[in-house]
Amino acid sequence: MTAADHAPIETPPRAPSPVHGFGTLAVHAGAPLDPHTGAVIEPISLSTTFAQTAVGKPVGEFEYTRSSNPNRNNFETAVASLEKAKYALAFASGSATTAVILQSLAAGSHVVSISDVYGGTHRYFTKVASAHGVRVTFTPSIELDIEGLITPETKLIWIETPSNPTLSLVDIRAVADIAHRSGVMVVVDNTFLSPYVQNPLEHGADIVVHSVTKYINGHSDVLMGVAALNSDEIHERLRFLQNAIGAVPSAFDSWLAHRGLKTLHLRAREASANATLVANALESSPHVISVNYPGIASHKQRKIAIKQHRDGLGGGMLSFRIRGGREAAERFCQATQIFTLAESLGGIESLVEVPASMTHAGIPKEQREIAGVFDDLVRISCGVEDGRDLVIDVTSALEKALVAPKISNGAANGNGHAH
Repeated sequence: MTAADHAPIETPPRAPSPVHGFGTLAVHAGAPLDPHTGAVIEPISLSTTFAQTAVGKPVGEFEYTRSSNPNRNNFETAVASLEKAKYALAFASGSATTAVILQSLAAGSHVVSISDVYGGTHRYFTKVASAHGVRVTFTPSIELDIEGLITPETKLIWIETPSNPTLSLVDIRAVADIAHRSGVMVVVDNTFLSPYVQNPLEHGADIVVHSVTKYINGHSDVLMGVAALNSDEIHERLRFLQNAIGAVPSAFDSWLAHRGLKTLHLRAREASANATLVANALESSPHVISVNYPGIASHKQRKIAIKQHRDGLGGGMLSFRIRGGREAAERFCQATQIFTLAESLGGIESLVEVPASMTHAGIPKEQREIAGVFDDLVRISCGVEDGRDLVIDVTSALEKALVAPKISNGAANGNGHAH
């Protein structure tokens, strides 16, 4: 099936260019002064319902908190501003955001997705979407395969760039041009970079999604998701589902996420700087097979990073393959002192995990390895600690994971455990 079999669609007009820079918008967008008290930080509006002066005439713009809430509205305004979007819609989690977008497709629809996606996204695509008649095809090389994979039923292309956890990049503009000629929308999961490092709508995407839990909130204390977009029609459809399904965040979580968003530019810059230091240290280690980090010259798609990312930044996420297989990967994660062994990412603290055994364990091994997720792959989320301390921590953990076991194997007790 070729692009000609579809009616083309146009990329929706962009939102007006912001007058102010990112940091100014992060602090002030969606953050009006309280008209009654002059408070510079908005109050938390915990009320679930709002009074009406007459039947069908609410006092203000709010009626019931599932439909809209002052804190959620302000947060959505802020995200839309930072993603250079006309609209943003907040959801109870990143997974709920994915679910609502897929629910917006008619039964019988077809989706093309990159293979190397977040495990929860893969789970939804393979275990849930099929229940409402949506079929998903995965490809490890979407830029090369997209035209051949589009059928008359294809409605959506799903991209993560960088991908999770191998940090592969996709040229969003190249995919969007082909998809739009074919009448197909493009969704980009921008969680790994945040709106500070990358704005997919600027490169032709129709919808950009985030797990707010990660960089946007940034403090590992909120579960939320968000979608940003420019199309009036798509916004109307998703907003209807947001209300009808009710997968919305609480007022308190919206307030917390908005509070976290105000320092996003500072955190994203520091995390990127730290990840660059750690990636270079790993690359120079004899204990490491390869490093995946789009912020350094050795990344095979560094040119895309320079084109799509702010100042060519690599973000705070990286992964690497360690010598010694799964056992060495697990020992490394248990040997770090500053990096905490835990799932998730994008917080102020540094985290480390083994995707094949943790975040991506639900994906069959064959499919995992096609996407580059081997048992010896370690994923790192760099926080905002002192970069020098992080470098010392990873280099020390490599020694403990690979050198100490050899020494102890040669010792008299021969028990093979590091002391």
